[in-house]
Amino acid sequence: MKKIFLLFTLLLISTFMLAQDTVKISLCDQYKRDVKNASVNINGVVYHTDKNGHLALVKPYSDSVTIKVEGYEGLTVSVSRLSSVDAIPLKKDFTWTDLLTPMFYILNGGLWLLLLIIFAETGLFVGFFFPGDSLLFVAGILSTPLVDSISLNTGNDFFNLLIISGLCIVAGILGNTVGYLTGRKVGPAMFNWRDRFLFKKKYLYDAKDFYDKHGGGAIIFARFLPLVRTFAPIVAGIVGMEKKKFSFFNIIGCIAWVTSMLFIGHYLNALFKKQFGIDLEKHLELIVIGIVFVTTAPVLIKLFFGKKKASPTA
Repeated sequence: MKKIFLLFTLLLISTFMLAQDTVKISLCDQYKRDVKNASVNINGVVYHTDKNGHLALVKPYSDSVTIKVEGYEGLTVSVSRLSSVDAIPLKKDFTWTDLLTPMFYILNGGLWLLLLIIFAETGLFVGFFFPGDSLLFVAGILSTPLVDSISLNTGNDFFNLLIISGLCIVAGILGNTVGYLTGRKVGPAMFNWRDRFLFKKKYLYDAKDFYDKHGGGAIIFARFLPLVRTFAPIVAGIVGMEKKKFSFFNIIGCIAWVTSMLFIGHYLNALFKKQFGIDLEKHLELIVIGIVFVTTAPVLIKLFFGKKKASPTA
């Protein structure tokens, strides 16, 4: 009986000592995505993270550890820091898919790059591939580091959002104006072009009729549609939409687009953190997919399920 009691005591002591000699840590990348199911080399010892990026590390006797994961830059951190942060960020190596990640632009260019992208996406042909909606949504979540990047942090979330909104609205209005003026410049000549395989003058007249009838609404609605928002102001210029009318709806549409995306992103993230303990920064891929689906669904539904006009009979 004494032997069993002694064995049980030793087992408890060893378990306690083992627990004391390990520390649980979690790893993420610079986009706050978990480094999950990965082999991690820490001071020459290989560990494996679980599906949430967590691992149990045996406490080293040294003052610091070096963490190495394939596809990430190595990182040396102090042992005291291991248990003082929620997650240790590793810098992921660049891949071309990063260009589709909104946080990539926020982290690498700050507010100035955000403004340049908003301008380019709404005013230049080459800007059509930028993720404008999701970029503004993420900017709302990261409003504090964005205003920090230009030293304009007011200490108040609402006023910080107003600063970002104001600058983005100006960039968006200028971008659309450049697109419109470009269309006005090339538009008259296009009405004299001969019909080709990809160009028919009929398309221009159809577009002009559409803008004459729905021009204002089209400019506003286009703001919320990827690809369309890049070409809508250019087409409006080509078909000769009235300048004052375009400018008015350009301003209204840009204010609605920027403020809705920024404020929803910021306050929705705050709500999810408070009510559900969910950090939306860790689920940006799903958010981006959701935003693209919501903004393109009406067009796709209209395209595939809308009523088709009956063809004229002889």
